[in-house]
Amino acid sequence: MPGPATAALREAVETYWTAAEARDWDAFGATLAEEVVYELPQTRERISGRERYVRFNREYPGDWHVRVERIVADAEGRQAAARTGFTVTGGQESGPLQELDAIHFFTFDEDGLITGVTDFWPESYEPPAGREHLVERH
Repeated sequence: MPGPATAALREAVETYWTAAEARDWDAFGATLAEEVVYELPQTRERISGRERYVRFNREYPGDWHVRVERIVADAEGRQAAARTGFTVTGGQESGPLQELDAIHFFTFDEDGLITGVTDFWPESYEPPAGREHLVERH
């Protein structure tokens, strides 16, 4: 059975990023399946579950802003990818200001909710302290 239309996946990813930028954690969480899995290969971290993933984002240190540069979705309606640019100040990656580009891969369930997010950042780094209660390292 085919999944949601490509346009619906693009819209879900747009809503995800718009809610994250606005720090609207209820709207952000509404884009996620209950069993969502978030992975950061560079830090070898994995977060399982909507509540933990929303909390991870809510508690992220420093100030950051995202601009979505491109979203693509597959014709089968189960996967999408986004290229973003982030401006980050404070937190672990301290310094006056950093510009970071990232690529994000999303998977979806049959209802169009995000079941998986994998973020790829330009360089590996050690995760900021204080989020051990939300993540598992692998």
